[in-house]
Amino acid sequence: MNTLRSATIRRAFATAVVAAISTAGLAACADGGDSAESGQPAATTAASSPATAASSTSTVPTGAEAVLAASFTRQGFPADVGVALAPVGGGDVYTFGDQTPRVAWSTIKVPLALAAKRKNGWMPEIENAIVDSDNDAALALRKSLGSPSSGRNQVEAVFRDGGDTTTRVVEIKADDETFGLTPWPLEGAATFGSNLPCLDDSKEIVRLMGRVADNQEWGIRTMDAPKKTSVKGGWGPGDQGGVEVRQLGLITHKDGSQTAVAMSTYSGDPMGTGVAVLNKVADWLDKNIAKLPKGRC
Repeated sequence: MNTLRSATIRRAFATAVVAAISTAGLAACADGGDSAESGQPAATTAASSPATAASSTSTVPTGAEAVLAASFTRQGFPADVGVALAPVGGGDVYTFGDQTPRVAWSTIKVPLALAAKRKNGWMPEIENAIVDSDNDAALALRKSLGSPSSGRNQVEAVFRDGGDTTTRVVEIKADDETFGLTPWPLEGAATFGSNLPCLDDSKEIVRLMGRVADNQEWGIRTMDAPKKTSVKGGWGPGDQGGVEVRQLGLITHKDGSQTAVAMSTYSGDPMGTGVAVLNKVADWLDKNIAKLPKGRC
């Protein structure tokens, strides 16, 4: 089971705190204007800060963002669907649909695994946490970082190294908690994903994301057009019932360039409902692959 241990009240508090901190920065995404066709927010663009280790080149087809925005609106996705795209190596982040900051759930295991690898070197739990989304393995990684406070600082440092300058890792107190309740806006997740392949010590983690177990074989893993895809899924209970489902991923194009993807939905219960929605988003990405922003480290 992928739901990370924690109390609902702590989840709601963490979300509220980050939402308050991020209000100014997220206003452009949340209030970018409603489409008359479906009521979906219009697309917005934000800069993706390149990681320190990245020396990058990125390309965006002329007019692609506007075309993608119009196409996204025409799909009639549920109102709670959100997508963020960024070229690997850094560049503009395209956001479509609902950009409400949602809990990271098990997508946090990517920066957590990288923090643990940097501190301890290779640990078998890294593979279990990424490939199987194993919560016991994630807890072992968190404990390997020292105290909850020290671990929080190390994971947050990975976020910053990945260009996400605003996400704050949630504080934890209980011994059996990880950092999965961290609210992670899609824009920040796409920015981090766009720099992930370029970061020191990330190569093995990205490789593991490319061979996940069946419980994560959905979303962009269902695409046919890319050369390959690499993902980390996350899911857990929403504040008002139902299940939140999200995915952090990398699309590797046939020319070797890459696109980072972060997407989420809150489409009720069961989890399969949300997975089916994100599969439809992946199908949309597949059909529009030539228009996606892409780049290299």
